Amino acid sequence: MATLITGLTAFMAGLDNLVVLIALPTIRDELGGSLKDLEWTVNAYTLSFAVLMMFGAALGDRFGRRRMFITGLLLFTAASAAAALAPGIGELIAARVVQGVGAAIIMPLSLTLLTHAVPAAKRGAALGIYSAVSGLSIAGGPLVGGIVTEHISWHWIFWINVPVGLLLAPAAWRSLGESRGPNNRLDAPGTVLISLGILGLVYGLIRASDDGWGSPQVLGPLVAGAVLVVAFVQWERRSSAPMLPMRMFRNRAFSAVNAGALLMAFGMYGVVFLITQFMQNIQHMTPTEAGVRMLAWTAMPIVVAPIAGMMSDRIGGRPVAVFGLVMLAAGFAYWALVLSPDASYVEQLPGFLLGGVGVACFFAPLFTLTMSSVDASEQGIASGANSAARELGAPLGVTVLTTVFIHNGGYASGQDFVDGFVPALWVGAAAMAIAAVVMLFSTRPAGAQEQHGAEPARDAVEVEPAPSAATR
Repeated sequence: MATLITGLTAFMAGLDNLVVLIALPTIRDELGGSLKDLEWTVNAYTLSFAVLMMFGAALGDRFGRRRMFITGLLLFTAASAAAALAPGIGELIAARVVQGVGAAIIMPLSLTLLTHAVPAAKRGAALGIYSAVSGLSIAGGPLVGGIVTEHISWHWIFWINVPVGLLLAPAAWRSLGESRGPNNRLDAPGTVLISLGILGLVYGLIRASDDGWGSPQVLGPLVAGAVLVVAFVQWERRSSAPMLPMRMFRNRAFSAVNAGALLMAFGMYGVVFLITQFMQNIQHMTPTEAGVRMLAWTAMPIVVAPIAGMMSDRIGGRPVAVFGLVMLAAGFAYWALVLSPDASYVEQLPGFLLGGVGVACFFAPLFTLTMSSVDASEQGIASGANSAARELGAPLGVTVLTTVFIHNGGYASGQDFVDGFVPALWVGAAAMAIAAVVMLFSTRPAGAQEQHGAEPARDAVEVEPAPSAATR
């Protein structure tokens, strides 16, 4: 039950990253607004999601992870209803900001709650299922958005969250145990510094594709964000109750898992952003047709991720994650070699299949590797840091690969698009290859692993059981 609750909740939060993309033309027809306004219906969610991820984990450590998880879920559900009812583009953007706040609380806490709910011997398989369900949202967004918008209404890409959220909230209260982190104080200065720092970095990256890397609108936020992140590091080194202890980064495994997650998101989101445009703008597919053809990629994790999770239990998560990244690099390289404006779907299919296997094999052990890279008392903030790394990697990948694309090609013709897309694919493949090398260092030394081979030290994190039938 814990796997189902946390997986579905993470799926909803992840889906709303991309589900709105396909609906943008329809939303513009009904609500009006400029192209910039439409972009902010996507970016408003991404920004608040990325900026507040670590704060969401810190709130769970302080006030109770189950309590804050349910709070975030209800906030996300209410904001979804507000987005569906939005009378104008401004109100929709505001609702998307609040949706992102709810998602930022949900995502890191869902992983921590699942880790503590499942026995160590079954954790790999459970996290594999979790990754299959939540990972499906990455590329499933365009498919769901296309089908719902084309055959029902764009409002229902948001309404769909409401009944699911209202069912999951009481189920989470009944089925998940409560837990807290070791610190009973919030690190307010650290929270402000890292939140504003990530805000500056992500905002600058989002603006770069439109304004250019050298513009003040991009350089200003990027420099300010970098300065605030440095200030955050210095504050955390001196704080008596840091939100993210800097000593965690001296841990080779923790640093490797976060760097690998960032690089993977960099490559994959950048390629997904371009491949969906290639299918619709160059090969003239409808949103639904493009989404259906991407099922070779998006549906693969459902089959492969549970197997990858069980393999992680048997041989360790590191080789499975590295294999997944190699498959992704191979898939992108294959596309770069065979892609042409009139390439048939059969010609492209091996790239989709390799990508699907790669995503499944990477995400299945990623959560286990993240949790085992730190002490049990630090798993909440480790989850938040890893989620924040992926959310930072996504806009960075879209921006860099789009820049490579525009520098080498464009939208003038099918061949022009391919001329830009091919070097972008090679950049994505290189990012996956580098991530594979980085992930070779993602396992803690044997002495440290013994500490995590058994059940997490639940007393160290003040775990409380779920309410029994007698007490409810």
